[in-house]
Amino acid sequence: VQLVESGGGSVQAGASLRLSCATSGFIFEDYTIIWSRQVPGKAHEGVSCVSTMDGSVYYEDSAKGRFTITSDNAKKTVYLQMNNLKPEDTARYYCAAVDWGYCEEGDSWLALSGIPYWGKGTQVTVSS
Repeated sequence: VQLVESGGGSVQAGASLRLSCATSGFIFEDYTIIWSRQVPGKAHEGVSCVSTMDGSVYYEDSAKGRFTITSDNAKKTVYLQMNNLKPEDTARYYCAAVDWGYCEEGDSWLALSGIPYWGKGTQVTVSS
């Protein structure tokens, strides 16, 4: 199983970035893909989640209205479009794969527990 993130960078506040998560080694439609982020010294937090089977999407509160998660099943790739970036969005962003249905039980997915497959991350830095 491989998940490879790309698209990070250094931008000014208000700018946009599109992160990509290219996957291989598993049946894409059987899994849920999660974007998460972590700042050194702080807890790893869930940002957004997509069920690749039915397209259901979920967002952490600060991402709602600014971030959009999409899935290209033909390319086995998940994207995170991030608009109106803020300095507090600065973090290393990771994608992860977990069993289908993981994000469908309220907000429990935000805790990111029991997720077996992770990428190495891509850094996003937003300056004011």
